[in-house]
Amino acid sequence: MKSVVLAEKPSVARDIARVLGCNQKKEGYMENNRYIVTWALGHLVTNADPEQYDNKYKTWDLNELPILPKYMKTVVIGKTRKQFNTVKHQIERSDVNEIIIATDAGREGELVARLILEKCKGEKPVKRLWISSVTDKAIKDGFNQLKDGRQYQGLYDAALARSEADWIVGINATRALTTKYDAQLSTGRVQTPTLQMVKLRQDEINQFKARKYYGLEAVINGTKFSGPNQIFDERQIHELQKKLQGLEAVVNAVDSQEKKKYPDKLYDLTSLQQEAYKRYKYSAKETLSTMQNLYESHKLVTYPRTDANYLTEDMVPTLRDRVAALSGTQFRPVVVELIKTQMKGSKHFIDDSKVSDHHAIVPTEVKARPDDLTLRERHIYELIAERFLSVLLKPYRYELQTVKVTIGDTVFTAKHERPVELGFKALYEQLTERAALAFKKGDRLNAKLTKTYGETTPPPYFNEGTLLKAMENPAAIFKLDKESRSTLKETGGIGTVATRADIIEKLYNLNAIESSDGKLRVTNKGKQLLELAPAELKSPELTAEWEHKLTLIERGKYNRKAFIGEMRTFTEQLIQGIKDSEDKFKHDNLTSTECPTCGKFMLEIKTKNTKMLVCQDPQCKTKKNVQRKTNARCPNCKKKLTLHGKGPKAMYSCTCGFHETQEQMDKRFSSKKTGKVSRNDIKKYTQKEEPVNNPFADALKGLKL
Repeated sequence: MKSVVLAEKPSVARDIARVLGCNQKKEGYMENNRYIVTWALGHLVTNADPEQYDNKYKTWDLNELPILPKYMKTVVIGKTRKQFNTVKHQIERSDVNEIIIATDAGREGELVARLILEKCKGEKPVKRLWISSVTDKAIKDGFNQLKDGRQYQGLYDAALARSEADWIVGINATRALTTKYDAQLSTGRVQTPTLQMVKLRQDEINQFKARKYYGLEAVINGTKFSGPNQIFDERQIHELQKKLQGLEAVVNAVDSQEKKKYPDKLYDLTSLQQEAYKRYKYSAKETLSTMQNLYESHKLVTYPRTDANYLTEDMVPTLRDRVAALSGTQFRPVVVELIKTQMKGSKHFIDDSKVSDHHAIVPTEVKARPDDLTLRERHIYELIAERFLSVLLKPYRYELQTVKVTIGDTVFTAKHERPVELGFKALYEQLTERAALAFKKGDRLNAKLTKTYGETTPPPYFNEGTLLKAMENPAAIFKLDKESRSTLKETGGIGTVATRADIIEKLYNLNAIESSDGKLRVTNKGKQLLELAPAELKSPELTAEWEHKLTLIERGKYNRKAFIGEMRTFTEQLIQGIKDSEDKFKHDNLTSTECPTCGKFMLEIKTKNTKMLVCQDPQCKTKKNVQRKTNARCPNCKKKLTLHGKGPKAMYSCTCGFHETQEQMDKRFSSKKTGKVSRNDIKKYTQKEEPVNNPFADALKGLKL
């Protein structure tokens, strides 16, 4: 008898099949005399569309809301039905007596597999492969420690509850807003509070009034000493300067302390996305996509969708091999020295109690070949490698010298940092000798006093990196009670490490936010959406409550059906509130261009990388591209070019003033190569990432998000 191994993606299935020795390649699966390895393509089964419950829901009608099916249906996704049939056939084979779920180790991965199994006949024993990387060693170890599938029933119940609740609330709220206000509007329990955070920060900046402040600084033997600072009364500083002018500075304290600074924690996905934006301006979506390539295709890093910053005790024996794998990178000098030492785990990065599903992101034991990576892949991999090496190196040691002088009765202070041992900073700095400050207690010295100026500044606009951090800790933005703050802290904020990047992208695509020089602002449409959205959806408290109950469901401490019942009641109240509202929505981006399909005027929509015309009628769905950002680079300043129009006369332009037609670009590349620009080049310049199947892609296909 054989076991069917169900992976989430073809690339992972191929790795598992190779390790298990499944050399017989068939269409949609691989097998040997013991295993059949097959795969999903993301989700193969999803929630049914409203019209699949009743044809009357094909038309969006406010009077038919809310849509609350007695029993939730799931359907096979049409475009991947062929692979579903292949998987189903393997599972139902008479020579198969066991199913091994090898989808991603987490809530969503469990849902992918279980929805498929529910569509298959017969109940065969289920085991679970739970691994955090897809290296040969990890796969072998995982198969030697397969878990009983029944241990993960709570995980599946929580995943299904989340999926059904999002459908019930999301479908109804979006249809209600769209039909009530005749505009393409969307709302959700995570995206709306996220939009509200951007709005709150924007309001705070707009309402901010700068205030000038003053201070006093003394220069003694070339060293600057700070005195009173941030005094808003200039006259007070002026009088103090006049009083102290010409007086001697008396050194009354010279103190030296050796201090240590430890490296930052290992990366989870959110902190990696923040750092990638900070250093390279990569969007959260770009970083996640790159991480998936490094994990699935190159096998260079561990599972990316993690919220942990620690490793587990059983990983300590693997540290040396992981370090050795970095010998081909720019960190080779550090690697060579580190290999000579005895590597031990420390509480700074090893803690079993702080790892739930997946440990922190670290390099695997596979040796890196930087030349095989794209620039973005290399950047992300080096960030992970640098952080991993840093926690294995010694802390940074330095001497902090503090000198205090008194001029009259006013104290001035100078601080001086002198490196003693670079430790982990050796990864990106060189040790430079710095002389200590030459002051002795009791010295009486001349001082030159200078008045300093400054101005209070507002908090910065969110960028993608800081917005991700705010989603992790929304209590820092919203005024919440103590209980809600505690719940949000326990549940990790709003959204998950796996979904936050998609939420930000959705807000771009909805034209609710826009980015200018990396600064996120709410558009007029976004502001109106927040005014029209139900108050319950604008606060993170709803998400915190959901996640808390989903965690309880996962642990077997809360009933899934009771949770869904609560969501139905909540949705009924939500929709009634929208129906009763007397608010209006006004388009501020209406153009004079008529829709070629229905004749109504079109709207100009700006997304993250695109400007397009969209029919104002949500039922029409006609779109026309006006311009979009491409991956082609300006030959002068190397920034990304914007494409206007289509065909050989299409124009590429850059903010530096450079522009050329498609024909001119073809000729430019022909001079570098032989013949015309290749299909691969054109694809690289204009490609748009296609999302993998997800549980709501088809369910929400009728909605303009």
